[in-house]
Amino acid sequence: MHRGLLGDQGWMAQALHVSNGDGTDLAGTGLARRIVFWRDVLHEGPVPAVGREELRRVRAAFLAGRDDRGEVLRVFLERDAAVEANRGGEYVLWFEADLYDQLQIVEILAWLKELGVAAEAVTLICIGEHPGIARFGGLGELRAEQLRALPATGACARLSAAALELASRAWAAFRAPTPEGLAGIAAVRSGELRFLGEAFERLCREYPSTRDGLSLAERRVLAAAAVREGAAGDVFVRAASREVRPYLGDTSCFAMMDRLAGGPYPLLDLRPAGGPVGRATVVRLTAVGARVLAGEDDHVRLNGVDRWIGGVHLRGREVRWRWDEGREALTT
Repeated sequence: MHRGLLGDQGWMAQALHVSNGDGTDLAGTGLARRIVFWRDVLHEGPVPAVGREELRRVRAAFLAGRDDRGEVLRVFLERDAAVEANRGGEYVLWFEADLYDQLQIVEILAWLKELGVAAEAVTLICIGEHPGIARFGGLGELRAEQLRALPATGACARLSAAALELASRAWAAFRAPTPEGLAGIAAVRSGELRFLGEAFERLCREYPSTRDGLSLAERRVLAAAAVREGAAGDVFVRAASREVRPYLGDTSCFAMMDRLAGGPYPLLDLRPAGGPVGRATVVRLTAVGARVLAGEDDHVRLNGVDRWIGGVHLRGREVRWRWDEGREALTT
């Protein structure tokens, strides 16, 4: 048993604490003096199998878009420097069950392994639910005293070398240029990384379906728009409510709506057209969109695809890898 996990928690003040965003009041717990936030939505955009320096540049370019990528890169450099400088100390990771967090966990653990950090120096606090919250959305929903109680629960575990090895395999499978390794991680049931398999199965369902060429998130957006013509903000809420775990944020969902409204055969009609999608943008399913949603046509063959899933770049109107709805497996 890790010293202090169920008793005195004073050791935590000396550790480096890592979490997914500053919406979580770690400072208010009194347990964390040094905190690093891992601000990267890894299930969007390219995450190729390149060195750490190059990966920072790739991710900064994607996340910044037309904005100042230098500022994003600076944040990444400061984040990574803090993690590397602590390699002789302890780490406490505070994360959640959804894909966004699980990918961040495996990136961090794979890097700690690469840095030579001993597994027993890493403590993971990870939850997918909390008593009294019917639809748990994340650690940011918890008060400081609720967060402070988590180290004394089953959500907290000191990690083993096997957990770091599994994380490294998952990170490599995610970044590989082909997706053959994803199914193996999706099938994993780990007592330490207990949400990892579920998250990777959800990741696999973002490949275009053999049924209609849609990813699961795209299908849920179209289905939400099919309920009735309305504001993009309402469509986002309806689509998000279908997810078992939080998946897309509103900004990412609006960008998806914009993509679905493009191409030779738009699946969505947006008003006003031509501008960035916002909460008040009116969204309507087109006739083509209805056919695709019904499985009578194929989005990829109609409009092509140009998107990254980790290290895999899907391009064109014929893609080798799809999610087979009948077998519930990737075609490889």
